[in-house]
Amino acid sequence: MTWIGLLQGFGILLIVSNANVGESTSVDVPFPPARPTVFNQGAICSQGHGRPRYPDSFFPRSGLGHFKRRGKAINRLEFWYAWCCGLQGEDREAGILCCARQAWKQALSQFCIEEYGTMTAHYECCRKYGDQRWSCFDSELSNPDYIATPGYIAPAMPYEPGFIFDPHVC
Repeated sequence: MTWIGLLQGFGILLIVSNANVGESTSVDVPFPPARPTVFNQGAICSQGHGRPRYPDSFFPRSGLGHFKRRGKAINRLEFWYAWCCGLQGEDREAGILCCARQAWKQALSQFCIEEYGTMTAHYECCRKYGDQRWSCFDSELSNPDYIATPGYIAPAMPYEPGFIFDPHVC
C-alpha cells in the first residue's frame, strides 16, 4: 500500500510505502494469564512446555507494540513459573503456589510499567490499583486452567531477570 500526501502549507511531498502489500499481520497473544490457584497449579508446572511463547520473530518488524508487550509479559511469566516449579522443600506445593502468585503479580506489574512507557492507550487493568488491578487481570481469561496447546512445544527463551521470590510473604 502506498500513501502519497502533500503537507499543506509546507509544500512537502510525503510518500510512505509498504513493500509487503497483501501481507497479513494477524497476531494473537491470548492475554491476560490467569491468577495461579490450587486448581491450575498442576498445569502451570506440568504443561508449561506446551503453552505458547512469543519470540521476536513471532511479530512483524514494526507496529503491534501492545501485542509485543503482552507477549513479553507471557514469556517472562512462563520463565518465572518454571523457576517456581523447581522449588524443593518441606511444603513444596504451597511454596510453588506462593511463588507462582508472586511471579504473576510481578510479571503483570512489569507489563504495566512497560505500558505506561509508551504513548499509546494503556491496558485497562493497568489503570487500576491494588486488588482491583489483580481482579481485573483475573477476568475474561482465555486459558484459566493453563492447558497446553496440542502439538506445540515451546522454544527455548532467553533468561528473564527481575523476579524476586519472598517465601515470608506466603
